[in-house]
Amino acid sequence: MLINNVSYMKRFAVFSAIASMIASLFQANAAAPTTVKHPDWSRNAVIYEVNLRQYTDSGKVTDFAKELPRLKELGVDILWFMPIHPISELNRKGELGSYYAVKDYKAFNPEYGTIDEFKQVVEQAHKLGMKVILDWVPNHTGCDNPWVKKHPDWYAKDKDGKMYGPYDWTDVYKLDYSNPKMRKGMIDALKFWLTEVGVDGYRCDVASEVPVDFWDEARVQLQRVKPDLFMLAEASEPKLQVNAFDMGYNWPMKDLFSAIAATSGEYTFSKDGEPMRTFPATTAVAIDTLLAKQAAEYPADTYLMNMITNHDLNSWEGTEFDRLGNLADAFAVLSYTLPGMPLIYTGQETGMNRAFEFFVKDKAPQWEPRNGYFNFYKKLNALKHDHKALNAGAQGGEMQRFPTTDDNIYVFQRTVDDDNVLVMVNLGEGPAVVPVDYTQEQPSVEGMINYFTGKEEALPSSLQNGEWRIYVTE
Repeated sequence: MLINNVSYMKRFAVFSAIASMIASLFQANAAAPTTVKHPDWSRNAVIYEVNLRQYTDSGKVTDFAKELPRLKELGVDILWFMPIHPISELNRKGELGSYYAVKDYKAFNPEYGTIDEFKQVVEQAHKLGMKVILDWVPNHTGCDNPWVKKHPDWYAKDKDGKMYGPYDWTDVYKLDYSNPKMRKGMIDALKFWLTEVGVDGYRCDVASEVPVDFWDEARVQLQRVKPDLFMLAEASEPKLQVNAFDMGYNWPMKDLFSAIAATSGEYTFSKDGEPMRTFPATTAVAIDTLLAKQAAEYPADTYLMNMITNHDLNSWEGTEFDRLGNLADAFAVLSYTLPGMPLIYTGQETGMNRAFEFFVKDKAPQWEPRNGYFNFYKKLNALKHDHKALNAGAQGGEMQRFPTTDDNIYVFQRTVDDDNVLVMVNLGEGPAVVPVDYTQEQPSVEGMINYFTGKEEALPSSLQNGEWRIYVTE
């Protein structure tokens, strides 16, 4: 391909500046203060979100237990259970209510079974080498939680002195973190599940709505109980990951994925006949800018959770196929190979293309037989486990992006010692010739194999819309 020389020089200068910025920001941030010490087992882990209500036809934890060997085969390391507490009845939304309107922090939802049955599932998961974290709702409780009557001073009040729920959450009351006794009660409840059931940590709902100093205090106290504690914040705020959380949500990357897909004509989700969401025109190279921003803002050894779906997205913003279309698999590949930890949501490993109902019992996914998506994610999980270049945090490989003259072709390599992983994706509207004039160094696959075929092969001459390649050191 012939290109204008002036255009080439401008593009070269821009790419060089971006590459230098990413490198310098990672280096400058290497000394960012953090007290969080990640468990060793988390470095190459894959997290899996369990929607227990919808997981099986019965919704019972005993029936979920039958799926643990399948999840082990899939390659799951961390089971994140959506809230397992009883759900408040007062002001309940829908037939069964929201999982996030907690009636009792120290009880197990009878809809799912008994706390002893859940403890057995935790023990079984541990025997299979998996960790278990609970979805915790610290910002608010259900409207008939015992704390409402026993400790009304533990709740925030509006101008009329009444308890209230934030946003349009009419089924909950917001807690008041200026009350030291309330904080003590919350930490006591968190300790309960560590000591009595043996869970390994928490995913904390709307963590940014709770004061940072509470989380800093809670981390210290909980880690005394569980030294290899793992904490996930449903937030994208760097300050939460200095002293409290191992990992936060990579919401900005999720939004960027959607914007790239929309620009390529792949975003099709609309709700109840409403117009589709609009996004700014964006190409794959915008990933560079976001990575540089995150490198500057976050502690060097922190994790971000990459995803193409989760329970909120699936139920309220559309499936990964609604939002990402034919690019969904390519974005899944990126969720595993960009810095961070990948998430799989209930049904994602089957290619399930429907949204779960949120407030009622829905039809469970069909787990058998194993299909192409199961094998796709099983292979990606093994990639994450076997290649230290993809480790989360500071132990992961440095990222080198190979700029091209097509901003929709994203090619990068991550390297640690002698371990290399090279990734190529086409996130554009149509097919693209590859190589598309690498404006700097051209990648090499010498000494590498195509990870999914296990064969040595040359770089592809073209990539179709949504097509991808992964090459790894033999």
